[in-house]
Amino acid sequence: MAKHKRDAEATKARILASAIALFSKNGFDATTGDDIAKESGVNKALIYYYFKNKAGLYETVMSTLFDSIYTEVTKAEKCCDSITAELRAFIETYAKYAQKYPYFPALLLRELSDSGAHLPEMMFASMRRLFVLLSDILNRGEKEGVFIKSVPMVIHFMIVGALNLLVTTEPLRVKAAKEDTTVDTCSECAMDEIAEYIFTTIKTALEVK
Repeated sequence: MAKHKRDAEATKARILASAIALFSKNGFDATTGDDIAKESGVNKALIYYYFKNKAGLYETVMSTLFDSIYTEVTKAEKCCDSITAELRAFIETYAKYAQKYPYFPALLLRELSDSGAHLPEMMFASMRRLFVLLSDILNRGEKEGVFIKSVPMVIHFMIVGALNLLVTTEPLRVKAAKEDTTVDTCSECAMDEIAEYIFTTIKTALEVK
């Protein structure tokens, strides 16, 4: 029984990994069950046995990604001793996650460009949890007299939007830099430097003068 369970979990993980790669590259509509079966090396019927249908698999993919980044951010914030440090932790953790798992920003941007057409209600709740974390930091910072009053949603988009685009456009920025060396496309910028720049810029804008 134990071996069977391990095999089942390994198969599900392989299907999930293949689905993440294909959904990121091709989107929901253009990715078929046959594509996922071929990529993961399993029978298509097995995919539907574990995930019911393509929509169920997509939901699992998005839930897994959002739950993972949420866990990473909350873990990082627990080690902070100030509201400013929490803001830094939010930005740095998201940046590291996006760089480590570039399919995450790719999937998110693809879904947002399609107005969330394939995201069920529970997925909007998962996206909201991440926003609530940042909103809480900004609101507490305001109450402590550290930050000025802000519009959390705008700040959220400034942070995650910039990081998502920087990750997904890296190949284009590298190509552009080679074609025109006079244009700074940040093609050689390290992710920790980008995160620090975003943090410093946001902090400076929010700080009570």
